Amino acid sequence: MTLTILMPCLNEAETLAYCIDKANGWIKSHNIKAEVVVADNGSTDQSVEIAMGRGARVIHVGQRGYGSALFHGCMAAHGNWIVMGDSDNSYDFSALDLFIDELERGADLVIGNRFLGGIEAGAMPFKNRYIGNPILSWIGRLLFNSSIRDFHCGLRGVTKDAFLRMNLCTTGMEFATEMIVKASLLGMNIVEVPTKLAKDGRSRRPHLRPWRDGWRHLRFMLLLSPRWLFLIPGLLVAMPCLLVCGLLLDGSLKIGEIYFDIHTLFFSEIGFILGYLSIMCGIIVKKFGAREGLLVDNSLTLRISDSLAFNYSGLVGLILVVGGISLGIISLADWREVKFGALNPSQFFRLVSISGLLLLVGGITFLTSLVLSFLSLPIRNKCMSPKIETYKK
Repeated sequence: MTLTILMPCLNEAETLAYCIDKANGWIKSHNIKAEVVVADNGSTDQSVEIAMGRGARVIHVGQRGYGSALFHGCMAAHGNWIVMGDSDNSYDFSALDLFIDELERGADLVIGNRFLGGIEAGAMPFKNRYIGNPILSWIGRLLFNSSIRDFHCGLRGVTKDAFLRMNLCTTGMEFATEMIVKASLLGMNIVEVPTKLAKDGRSRRPHLRPWRDGWRHLRFMLLLSPRWLFLIPGLLVAMPCLLVCGLLLDGSLKIGEIYFDIHTLFFSEIGFILGYLSIMCGIIVKKFGAREGLLVDNSLTLRISDSLAFNYSGLVGLILVVGGISLGIISLADWREVKFGALNPSQFFRLVSISGLLLLVGGITFLTSLVLSFLSLPIRNKCMSPKIETYKK
């Protein structure tokens, strides 16, 4: 079979028939071997009966979520190409020519662009049209070097092979973002085509919650880019703070009429620890995301996992901890020499602060090495899909 037209569905009895009829009409007019699949996500209205009565193949997806419905619908698709779109009559399934043309030319993923195709009055809320979608799409282009200008368009086409290579994991609204991000990271051929958005035909409140789902998309994109969320900010904080620490360890520093002393050293050490912790978190998130299939395990991650530095990072952490304890013992001996009386705060604090810095950095390094070792344990593939049932007349 050439094409599967996929519609996720949760209580769409008001509009589902229109969508299926448009899709069937387009299939008939183009004489293409295709099917219409409705991935039902637990409808309690007449959606299933309507879909079956219109000749669609209906599968029941027990695991709730927009992404879950689309994922299992794609898995059950018989077509080499899959065009998916919401079943609320906001997308026109009788106008799929641009998507098929691009798939025929070799595109792996074709995304509709509603801003190019036209948005009907009342079809998209003001905050979504002028704030949410443009900002989130801009962040997506920045983080993942993508050219897509409408990250959240619900009408899109994909080859079955490309879909399988993406190894998509999310079950909610993040699925739309994950698809574009994975395709970008894998170097797939992604094309954008104009798509018209109409006002949906339902009378009930839509499933989409703009603020909640917008935050989920933003958080998800940031987590999919640990380089920008953790690594780069961590380096930008840690390196200057480390430089300041080095300049102040021997004594105070005067620049013009301003003296920098132990108070500046204290805050610079805190900054370095926070930056270093951010870097370690970025490495952990990268490793965990690659393990769970959310991130692409690139060559850099593999080199880090196999490197001597990674294998002996726990030992390095312990050495740093021992060094910190040793300096702490030395500072205690200095205190004892004055019979545990008053000390020169400037000199004594420098020794104590170095001791604390080594203890914290060593502890973070050691604990991070344990977590990375755990994430690097070889395990068998645990991915098991929930049972999918196919409705039959």
